[in-house]
Amino acid sequence: MTRQNPTKPWSCILFDLDGTITDSAPGIIGRLSRTLEAMGRPVPMPAELVAFVGPPILDGFRDVASMTTAEAEEALQVYRGLAASDGPQDDAAVYPGMLGLVRALHAAGIPLALATSKSEVQANRVLAHLELTECFTVICGASEDETRSAKADVVGEALRRLREQDVDLSNLVMVGDREHDVHGAAEHGVPVIMVEWGYGSPAESVGAIGVVHSVDQLRTALV
Repeated sequence: MTRQNPTKPWSCILFDLDGTITDSAPGIIGRLSRTLEAMGRPVPMPAELVAFVGPPILDGFRDVASMTTAEAEEALQVYRGLAASDGPQDDAAVYPGMLGLVRALHAAGIPLALATSKSEVQANRVLAHLELTECFTVICGASEDETRSAKADVVGEALRRLREQDVDLSNLVMVGDREHDVHGAAEHGVPVIMVEWGYGSPAESVGAIGVVHSVDQLRTALV
């Protein structure tokens, strides 16, 4: 149950990855274009492909590219193969100030968890590339078979792992950039602070406890 007026000091902070810590859109859009070409599908303009960034990729193939479930699963395998061969650097352009903020929160002793719809394997590679792995008590992403990909499922698994490590979950907050973060976290009673620099629209912040326009504002909301 979310507290009526949740505020800091937070006992634990959950972070989304794409659109929150990293600007991974160029890498994701490039792989999507190559995947659609491999599937013999028309490739939309990059501005249209941004709709894929944030939600589970499998959902994007079904909902945005209008694929059947079988086609979407095939496309996902192509996409994952490209992600594995491209390496983490294509998804690791960091928003200015976010590396420092994550490290400062960790240094302050606040437990951090990553909850992303990105493949957990790829998320680990990105954080290792950024030398942020040690900052996170838990790193949770989508399973390789996509049975865990919806944000609510990812958040639930992250919370389960945190409980296993006896992390205090009495006053949680999540930081994200899309409505999927707000809705997925809400299923577990976790309030969300939305960042304006990600891939969501202003309308997607409905239900968030706050919207921040800069990393300095986010730092003030968290520390």
